[in-house]
Amino acid sequence: MTDASDPLLTLPESLRDAFKEPLGPVTTDISALLEAVDETRERHASPEERSPRLIAVGDVVTYHLREAGRAPDAALVDGKTEREAVREEIETALAATEERRIAVKNPAAGLSRALLDALAEALATDEPVTIEVAGEEDLAALPAMLAAPLGSTVVYGQPGEGMVRVAITPETRQRARELFEGLAGDTATAYEALGLGPDEIDGDDSAGAE
Repeated sequence: MTDASDPLLTLPESLRDAFKEPLGPVTTDISALLEAVDETRERHASPEERSPRLIAVGDVVTYHLREAGRAPDAALVDGKTEREAVREEIETALAATEERRIAVKNPAAGLSRALLDALAEALATDEPVTIEVAGEEDLAALPAMLAAPLGSTVVYGQPGEGMVRVAITPETRQRARELFEGLAGDTATAYEALGLGPDEIDGDDSAGAE
């Protein structure tokens, strides 16, 4: 039987350069980022979907959002930044939070069933959830972009540059779908773990993107 921590999807060598490009604007200004988060919620939320969420991928991003007074609805952390251990103050601050935690295993350059299940679970609840990843969460922004309700924002770190802000709109979902389906492995089961069918990913260009 397949272990839930085994990769369902892996990043092929041919796509590595595409994943190095930020999927949204990059900023180091947390106040401006949070203003954009609120604007995205107002402009792109859909009455047909759940309320928009703020999803943080990475310890440093999660830390900065919390320090600015905005706890993410879902945070994925692995205790590392740029493959090195995070500073002790960040580790301590994140460990002191009281929200629900889900522990999963996930390989570098891959997505496990355990991580996808946890992400879907976190997005289905109204309470903040931290997903603690043993391994790496380097690809987690991609399924988050697919599973988050319209009007949500996914924030992740861009090494040496700052925080990438992805507004969840039909266009960004379509881009995420293209990249997601370029990963090697069992895409159908990965969609199932997220609670999605490929036909549920809205690629309507008429809605526009930021």
